[in-house]
Amino acid sequence: MSLYDAPMQTSTPPDASPQRIVLTVSQLNREVREMLDRGLPLLWVEGELSNLARPASGHLYFTLKDSRAQVRCAMFRPRARLLGFRPRDGVQVLVRGRVSLYEPRGDYQIIVDSMEESGDGALRRRFEELKARLSQEGLFDAERKKPLPSMPRRIGIITSPSGAAIRDVLQVLRRRFPGIGVLIYPVAVQGRDAAAGIADMIRMASQRAEVDVLLLTRGGGSLEDLQAFNEEPVARAIADCRLPLVSAVGHEIDVTIADFVADQRAPTPSAAAELLSPDGSAWNARVQRTAERLRRLTDDQMRRLALRLQQVEGRLQRQHPGRRLRDHAQRLDELDLRLRRTWRRRCQASTAILEQLVRRLLTRDPRQRIREHRLRCRSLEQRLKGVQTRWLAIHRQRLSTTARALETVSPLSTLGRGYAIVQSADGTIVRDAAMVSPGDSVSARLARGRLQCRVEATEEADADDRPMPES
Repeated sequence: MSLYDAPMQTSTPPDASPQRIVLTVSQLNREVREMLDRGLPLLWVEGELSNLARPASGHLYFTLKDSRAQVRCAMFRPRARLLGFRPRDGVQVLVRGRVSLYEPRGDYQIIVDSMEESGDGALRRRFEELKARLSQEGLFDAERKKPLPSMPRRIGIITSPSGAAIRDVLQVLRRRFPGIGVLIYPVAVQGRDAAAGIADMIRMASQRAEVDVLLLTRGGGSLEDLQAFNEEPVARAIADCRLPLVSAVGHEIDVTIADFVADQRAPTPSAAAELLSPDGSAWNARVQRTAERLRRLTDDQMRRLALRLQQVEGRLQRQHPGRRLRDHAQRLDELDLRLRRTWRRRCQASTAILEQLVRRLLTRDPRQRIREHRLRCRSLEQRLKGVQTRWLAIHRQRLSTTARALETVSPLSTLGRGYAIVQSADGTIVRDAAMVSPGDSVSARLARGRLQCRVEATEEADADDRPMPES
């Protein structure tokens, strides 16, 4: 209720009769604030930043000025956190907000909802530069656009799960074709880290390939609100996506880089849902027509088959198949009896042969022969051991006798008695003094060792010198 509608406070001095309205300063400021709030709509103001203050609360307080005037502004923390640039003194900006009054000081101010660099602004310049560069690279070319599926089994929606866009899309899909599955990839669509999150979500959805088509969407907003969809990482992720992707960002007048790179753009989230989903009523009508046609074809086919069945039954009756079946059954019984008789005879003959072989086997049991051969082997083994022992004893005795005889006639024994074996230089045994001449070298072998000698003189043998018997 306005102060003008409330009972007026009057003061009537003794010497003055007119009544006056008297307000306190707080009432006046409150009244002015309400008038400003009601009288001025949401508006845009351009100016230069100055006196920027950032208290610990996270709010922004600054002055917006031009060459002739200035106005105080306040931007509270929820809105200040959404800024896409860092404001500083001397920057020309464009702010959107409502005019209000700060009652304690009586200063009127602008409560700012959003702020961006004015003129060609950083956001707009970045948008145009990125658009030109990506277009030159061919990311907007129609040749690389992928066709959308006519009947997707599942649609993937990349958006904020709490936004209005997802509710509009789900409502349209439920109305048009409720049988289509929906998989929501939740992601922040506004803020400093929104672009990186959207790009990662697009790449993840492309790698998983869980859906037939992707819808990238969010509701409308300012250029700053839609900035995440104007970032290069999002554009690159859309270009590299292996799934068809539809972009429906903002309202029909909002255009983003994502719209140019996407395989198709829809003006609104609801329009994108209609674009991706077939008309359920049209499909129902088509199914009904197809079912009716199938029913007619089935009826015709059944009639033709029934007629064919009647014809086959007539032919079957004319050919009397029952009689042929009886004849074959009788023939089968005869063959069965012959087979049984033959089988019994074969079994009896085989049994007799088997019994005969068993009897022969029992008479020629190899185990008895094995026992006999084992006994014979043991006897022969004992005889062999006895013969071997006697043979070894005889030969040991012979060997001992021969060894003693050899030892007796051994030249080594003769040498041991003081004799020597003399050999000439060519190794010939000297048996006669005439075999060597004075000055010849001879070798004398003793029982132990050998002597190298030189002949000084030789003497002929006399009658007493008798040659030694040869061994």
